[in-house]
Amino acid sequence: MTRALRTTLLILLLIAIAGAGLIVYAWREAHGPAVVRRGSIALPDWPAGAPPITVALASDIHVGGGAMSPARLVRVMDQIAAERPDLALIAGDFIHGHDAQTAHAAAPALTRAFRRLRPPLGTIAVLGNHDNDSDPAGVTAALRSAGVTVLENVAVRRGPLAVGGVGDDYSGHDRLAETARQLRALPGARLLLTHSPDLAPEMPADISLLLAGHTHCGQVVLPLVGALWIPARHGRRYACGIIREGRRTVVIGAGLGTSMLPLRLGAPPDIWLLRLHGTQRPAPGASR
Repeated sequence: MTRALRTTLLILLLIAIAGAGLIVYAWREAHGPAVVRRGSIALPDWPAGAPPITVALASDIHVGGGAMSPARLVRVMDQIAAERPDLALIAGDFIHGHDAQTAHAAAPALTRAFRRLRPPLGTIAVLGNHDNDSDPAGVTAALRSAGVTVLENVAVRRGPLAVGGVGDDYSGHDRLAETARQLRALPGARLLLTHSPDLAPEMPADISLLLAGHTHCGQVVLPLVGALWIPARHGRRYACGIIREGRRTVVIGAGLGTSMLPLRLGAPPDIWLLRLHGTQRPAPGASR
């Protein structure tokens, strides 16, 4: 064996070891506890005298997939519950894949896990494209059995908030104008919850906050290259995190499960804890 061949083989071996290590790291990141991210958002229509509240935002559970077993789903729900939010908002894609059989098999796990989540103002959810493609009625029934309010182009009031749940834009179930009409009929500070953030540019001017998921924050984000794929019409514009555009604020969570491969790199699973309040910022310690 020549020296050049030995050097080539050594380089290939090192590349293989590095690649295997990267896959192991990405697998562990996808299966680990969620990163807890925090933000504070002022809403211009906050009811006078109402104290701030904390809202937990999560999305993209994909139970039945390689990164979300029923046991891990229970752990993640317990993690959210331990943060003691006033209200939990779940932005769709409860199911992995696109078939009714998967949704049927996952329903008991969804019900068991979400029963552990009991914030004072309740839990509100919208469906995602995977839910709509598989068995939307079955997913809705499983969540409602756990006490979750499932909205599809409907608005409800919770404490100081009026929450509009818009159907998923990615799968063509959104009815933004109808949801906004219902939202305006309710007292409280207005926000929209939906699965895909793509409808953000269409938000009416009198609604300033949109909470969403769907993008997984890219799921696999490489140094220098960035996310390999963002499943959204607006691409990186609404890829991840808190995005402020004038009076409009959009918050996109990375999600908890995975799509396709059970791997995450540079985009760990996350939960957002958002302190919502009026435009007059609350003094420290004004609420729990």
